Amino acid sequence: MTQLTGRPTIDDDVVHLTVPADGGYLGVLRTATAGLAARLQFALDEIEDLRIAVDEACAMLLAIATRDAELDCRFAVTDDALGVEVTVPTVRGATLPSESSFAWKVLTALTTDAAATASNGRATISLLSRRSSGW
Repeated sequence: MTQLTGRPTIDDDVVHLTVPADGGYLGVLRTATAGLAARLQFALDEIEDLRIAVDEACAMLLAIATRDAELDCRFAVTDDALGVEVTVPTVRGATLPSESSFAWKVLTALTTDAAATASNGRATISLLSRRSSGW
């Protein structure tokens, strides 16, 4: 079972990517997101929404990341959903944008569920998108 979806993954279908916490590397995460969503047969607009949500989540985390940090991204695939968890070490006293901020409105509009935690010098944003069209 995955922490993201609460459901078993397909053959432990988890992809883990780590990239430098630098905007120049976000294309790698966007491409991985699109490829995995396409594998689940998400509609094109759902794929684009999820790519934008991952980009927005990463941008939030980059703003509070420590110098020379790495973005740790975990994708969990189930039969009808893609969960994405992005984690980064944070500078002391860092806080994520409030749930009433524009950035959070974007995340919740583009995904099925979005959540964030920050503790012990690390921040994590979790996203879940379910495929709307049936097989």
